[in-house]
Amino acid sequence: MKKILSLIFVLVFYTSVHAQYSIRDSSISFPMIGATFSYEFPAGDMADRFGPNFSIGGAFQWKLKSNWLVGVEGNFLFSDVVRENNILDSYKTPDGYLIDGAGQFASVTLSERGMRFNLKAGKIFSFIGPNKNSGLLTSLGVGYLQHRIYIDTPGSPIPWLEGDKRRGFDRMSSGLFINQFVGYINFSNKRLVNFFAGFEFTEGFTKNQRDYNFDTGLKDNKNRTDILIGFKAGWVFPLYKRVADKFYID
Repeated sequence: MKKILSLIFVLVFYTSVHAQYSIRDSSISFPMIGATFSYEFPAGDMADRFGPNFSIGGAFQWKLKSNWLVGVEGNFLFSDVVRENNILDSYKTPDGYLIDGAGQFASVTLSERGMRFNLKAGKIFSFIGPNKNSGLLTSLGVGYLQHRIYIDTPGSPIPWLEGDKRRGFDRMSSGLFINQFVGYINFSNKRLVNFFAGFEFTEGFTKNQRDYNFDTGLKDNKNRTDILIGFKAGWVFPLYKRVADKFYID
């Protein structure tokens, strides 16, 4: 793995330092890094557990001269909307309160936490845009999805929710996913404005990874179909040395 990462670094460094390209004139090949942001709506089993979520992440891709893109991407998912919010109900008092270790009413908040890593490949159709490297972008991805209910106890400790005991309530689920993206990608002639924006669709095939849920005392063996539909945008940083726009002759 270290040798592979070292090879990637050397290739990127060599390309960015020694190659000089004119993105204005033709379709070219270059590596790039990017930062991504998404706002997503859940569907399928995901909608029973969570509400809309945000996603932020980063990507490394290589654009080929043929306008194909290949790369890897990682994202962190989060939301304050948890619809499956009854996981602690069996531990509440008749009045609907939780009690902390000091015998006082406890403050507990639930939120969504998740992550997504995938390989992706796509194609740029350059019939629109400022040059032959920009245009309609479509891509497909496959990877690993994980999500859980994050339980926070900002007040006094609750003994039965401390440490690893929270894992018995968090419904952590994971599995493979596929996704599709369609949108627009722009590479500026002057390397000033490089971005993409569009819509992404994710279909995850997950299962609960805990031995059993503490609140029910049962193992959850259900096969889940977790769907996310969202708007995605990002900033792209091409790694190449631009040819000067003007030449001077003595």
